[in-house]
Amino acid sequence: MEPLITLVAVTGLLLLAGALGSVRLRQPTVALRGGLAAMFTLTGGAHFVGMREELVAMVPPALPAPGLLITVTGVAELACALGLLWSRTARVSAAVLSAMLVMMFPANVYAAGGDVPWWDELGPRTATQAVFLAATVTVLIGWERGCRAP
Repeated sequence: MEPLITLVAVTGLLLLAGALGSVRLRQPTVALRGGLAAMFTLTGGAHFVGMREELVAMVPPALPAPGLLITVTGVAELACALGLLWSRTARVSAAVLSAMLVMMFPANVYAAGGDVPWWDELGPRTATQAVFLAATVTVLIGWERGCRAP
């Protein structure tokens, strides 16, 4: 739930800053890049601090080396979060994050089993992942259609 709140809140604040006169934030894609960067900084950091054990437990048993997978995906999320903030790497970062969201979906399905709070059940998890994927794809497609930021 915290990643979704972070995405919405930071994107909203950046859109507001753009509406209030910040020239660099006038394009919605730029604000969305900032929101995604904040969100993936939060989720990438959780791979190392605070939730590491829970994330390792989310890895389906069929996959090898859960700890290594969590480390690699955490580093990738943090690197892509930074990449979203630089116009030259934003498109590649959005593409990598989109692919990661799709590839990591089985871990969300696996984690939704058992006794979990309502927001961790499969329906809410799937809807949240769809929002994240829509945001990364929006940055990717918006970028391709000429929504380049300074």
